[in-house]
Amino acid sequence: MGSCCSLAAKAEKEELDEGAEKGFGAWLERLCELLEHWPFLAVSGACLVASFVLTGHGCHAAGSTHVDWWNPAFITVFVCGLPIMREALEALFVGRRIISPLLISCAMVACLSIGQIFAAGEVAFIMALGEMLEAHTLRRAKKGLTKLVSLVPTTARYVVTCPKCLAKGERFRDVPPESLEVGDGVRVLPGETIPVDGVVTEGATTVDQSVMTGESLPVDKAVGDEVFSGTVNRFGAVTIRVTRAGVDSSIQKLIRLVKEAERKKAPMQRIADKWAAILVPVSLALAVLTGLGVWAWYGDMMIGLLRGVTILVVFCPCALALATPTSIMAAIGQATKHGVIIKSGEALERMGRVTVACLDKTGTLTTGRLSVSDVQPIDGETSADGVLALAAAVEASSEHPLAKAIVAATGTPPPPAEGFAMSPGHGVKGSVGGRQVLCGTAAWLRANGVADVSAAEGAAAKLRGEGKAVVLVAADGCAIGLVALADTPRPEARATLRELADEGVASCLLTGDHTGTAAAVAASLEVSDVRAGLLPEQKAAAIEEMQRCGREVCMVGDGVNDAVALKTADVGIAMGGMGSDIAVEAADIALVGDDLSKLAYLKRLSAACVRLIKLNIAISMCINAAAITLSVLGVLTPVTGALVHNAGSVLVVMNAALLYDRNYLAKRRTDGTLAKDGE
Repeated sequence: MGSCCSLAAKAEKEELDEGAEKGFGAWLERLCELLEHWPFLAVSGACLVASFVLTGHGCHAAGSTHVDWWNPAFITVFVCGLPIMREALEALFVGRRIISPLLISCAMVACLSIGQIFAAGEVAFIMALGEMLEAHTLRRAKKGLTKLVSLVPTTARYVVTCPKCLAKGERFRDVPPESLEVGDGVRVLPGETIPVDGVVTEGATTVDQSVMTGESLPVDKAVGDEVFSGTVNRFGAVTIRVTRAGVDSSIQKLIRLVKEAERKKAPMQRIADKWAAILVPVSLALAVLTGLGVWAWYGDMMIGLLRGVTILVVFCPCALALATPTSIMAAIGQATKHGVIIKSGEALERMGRVTVACLDKTGTLTTGRLSVSDVQPIDGETSADGVLALAAAVEASSEHPLAKAIVAATGTPPPPAEGFAMSPGHGVKGSVGGRQVLCGTAAWLRANGVADVSAAEGAAAKLRGEGKAVVLVAADGCAIGLVALADTPRPEARATLRELADEGVASCLLTGDHTGTAAAVAASLEVSDVRAGLLPEQKAAAIEEMQRCGREVCMVGDGVNDAVALKTADVGIAMGGMGSDIAVEAADIALVGDDLSKLAYLKRLSAACVRLIKLNIAISMCINAAAITLSVLGVLTPVTGALVHNAGSVLVVMNAALLYDRNYLAKRRTDGTLAKDGE
């Protein structure tokens, strides 16, 4: 206890020392964070309007050292200017970087020094508005990792091996999964999440391991088969021998990979900041040279100072700062109208440069729901409807996904079979109308006295080669047919991939399913690049390989197993309707209605947004160039200069707003007109 108290005291002391070391800086940081909220921006805007009305187009248009301390624009300067100035000084002295807020800070100080309070507040307000608009597009809570961690069970049912404990009647003990070691035994009951990686040593079951592989079908597990932590035991109770525990387990590795991929994604850098290293020294030099030149020419220091300050004001990249966030906000707003949630401006910009679309299979290119695709009678006496009816009657009492799909195919639920029995991972049996019916694997049929199943096995092998799951059906000791089930492609999938190809985007199928299943789906959708049997880290590795070749990659997925790939890709797109919460949180973009056709729309919208950003930047540059020339000639004062360059900001915002109502859903023909649906 004493050591714990000393450690707590030490930690508290270090925390206090750290707080004392920060001192005023920490207090200032908290204050600036408080001021960077919409209510404070609204108040500062109202104060700016009040200053404009009360002072008559701003304070002292001719320039003066006199300051009216009652001017409401002082509130705007404080609320909007303080965070900007702090950011500029911190970048300059701590990060040794020159950013655009430094130029804004210079302009504010210069305006205040000659009594141009309104101009100082105006410049600070416009810049704060631009930064807040941009921050709004980027501010998203990251909950995916927390939900991924929640998949890890908090306890495991440890198989007791101690003779003394066994003598007392203790067979199992609940322990934290991290306390288990390789070689320990763990008992997992139906419906529980498997806490460790291991090998089945006792029992048989069916495991839903879509969390790791994305497979739509639960996988049968028997003695000797490998299981993964985080997957769900669906039916039978099994005992597992631990092969990987703690930080080495599959689910912990997946969590670690998501964290690493999150760190790799850099935040979007504002275009204004990219130019700041050039704009700041150039503007300062031009302002100083203009001020000295005018002073020397007219012999009046105040005139030279006024023109120098005006240059600093008009040189402020307000329109440049607004060019990116306003265009992005308009594009994000339009996408939201059409059921597409874009989480960041960076994702929107990068989508326009994407050259490869990697897509998961189950739930992305396919519906994610099993349905009966084939019913084949093989005995020459029973019809296809008869085979399906008998199979559905026996399967009606089972909770297996294949059983539910077979029952659903009949339209109306049949009466359940009598004497129902199930063997997890093998099959079911029961009596239907006096006939003894079995459904399951060939081995299950043989074990229950069905003599000849070779014909059924041959037909089943062909269907499995097409990526389908097959259930053999026997009645009264004879194989009568089989039922095949498949996860069918989405109706819009093929047209979407063709449309992406028209936009210059190649398609690649990345899936954890078996090669045969993946190849069958890829063939139906005309996808040539197929990579199957991939675990989450292998999907991410495939994307990184493409990126090293200089390709911009987007990943489209819906499962937890896609989270790492979604983070690794340049743009992650999740199927938001049926996709897991973790996949949606890991992605940059979510398709709310699971409409795959929105991919091509996204490509067109993002490309248009990038073009508009470039146009807005060009407009702002031209206006700034004209304003600088007029400032040197003395046509503009700090107040009128601020109004002129803010007119450029308004023009940029209005131009960006037009993006909201343009139609990018339909593909454009070569003549520039919009194609109608189906063309």
